[in-house]
Amino acid sequence: MKRLGRDAAELTALADPLTAHGLVLEMLAGPLPGIYDPTGPGKLLFAFFAAMAETERENIRESTLEGLDTAARKGKHGGRPPVITDDMLHTVLRRRAGGESVEQIQPDLIIPSGKRKGQNPSVASIYRALAEHAEREAYPEAVAQARADFAALQVGEVPGPRPAVPDLASR
Repeated sequence: MKRLGRDAAELTALADPLTAHGLVLEMLAGPLPGIYDPTGPGKLLFAFFAAMAETERENIRESTLEGLDTAARKGKHGGRPPVITDDMLHTVLRRRAGGESVEQIQPDLIIPSGKRKGQNPSVASIYRALAEHAEREAYPEAVAQARADFAALQVGEVPGPRPAVPDLASR
């Protein structure tokens, strides 16, 4: 039942194209082996499988949300630790300002935690961190507004409409 992975509407609608093409459903193993014609009693079987798949998906979804909620209450949040920490980014920015290339800086950086602890970050990770830093620096008011909105949502408030922002292209 877990392998069906479809919603009820899709599985019940599947019987119509099978009928149009003259195909039948054959169960090779399991509790209901046999050949089922989607026009007659086989349509009932499709509806049964659809209901079972929908119930299974809903149970998985609810248990996942329950687990995430429990973890959040314990203060645990998913995700990997950052490869490039703030200290590493500061070092990269300082050394790049001194004229060094990312390729020269990369061997001196060491990942402090996670699966790759003790190894050097890739050059691509460093460039990605630099791009994210540049984006944050380009629009600090947008970052501040997003943080304020997030803080309001955590308290339970709904952020109100934002005041008109001048055209960013005219800067």
